[in-house]
Amino acid sequence: MRPITEHIPKPLVEVAGRTLIDHILDPLEEAGVSLAVVNVHYRAEQMEQHLAARTAPKVLISDERDALLDSGGGVKKALSLLGDAPFYVLNADSFWIDGSRPALLQLAEAFDPARMDMLMLVSATTTATGYSGRGDFHMNPFGALTRRGEHQIAPFVYAGVFIVAPKFFENTPDGPFSLNLLFDRAAASGRLHGLRLDGFWLHVGTPASIAEAEQKIEESVR
Repeated sequence: MRPITEHIPKPLVEVAGRTLIDHILDPLEEAGVSLAVVNVHYRAEQMEQHLAARTAPKVLISDERDALLDSGGGVKKALSLLGDAPFYVLNADSFWIDGSRPALLQLAEAFDPARMDMLMLVSATTTATGYSGRGDFHMNPFGALTRRGEHQIAPFVYAGVFIVAPKFFENTPDGPFSLNLLFDRAAASGRLHGLRLDGFWLHVGTPASIAEAEQKIEESVR
C-alpha cells in the first residue's frame, strides 16, 4: 500500500471516507459485538489515538510493538483478552458489502462447534473486487472447504473473516505463526467450513484498489 503507508498504518487508509479499521469495526457494532481486540505494531500510537474515539464496540489493544507475531501468533497473544467463547477474527485489509442479511450474523448462526473448528466467510472469485488471484478453496455441498491444488483454480477466496473457538489455538507455536497452520489443520480433519458471502467482497491491497472499492460502494447504493 505504499506510498500511502509511509506515514500511516494500513488500517487507517481511507476508503469512501472511512478508514479500513472502521469498515470492519462498524459491522461488529451493528452485529451486537460489545468488545473488539485490535493488535497494533507499525505507527501504533496513531492506531491507539484513532481507536480511542470509538465508543462501540469497546476496543482493547494487543500490543505488538516489540515484535510482529504474524496472523496466528497475533490472535494467540490476544486470547487472554477475549474470554472462552467463540469469536470473530477479521483482517484489516478487506471488507465487504452485505447482501440480503448481515454476513456476521449469518456466520454466528451457522457456526456449529460440533461439526466445525472454523467457519470462514468466503467470496466467489468472480464477484470479488480488487482480487486477481487463483482462489483459495473448493467447497463441497455440505460447506466443508479444501485447499486448491498448486496448479488449480478454485472458485472461492477467503474473505478475511472467520469464527473460531479459543481451544483450537491449543498446541500452536509460541511466537510468530500464520493462521494458515490452523486453516490446514481444520481442513485436514474435515472441520474447516465456509459460508458464501451473498454480497460483495472488497480487497484493498494496493493504492489502485482503493478506487475500485469506492466505485463498488457507489454502485451498491444507487
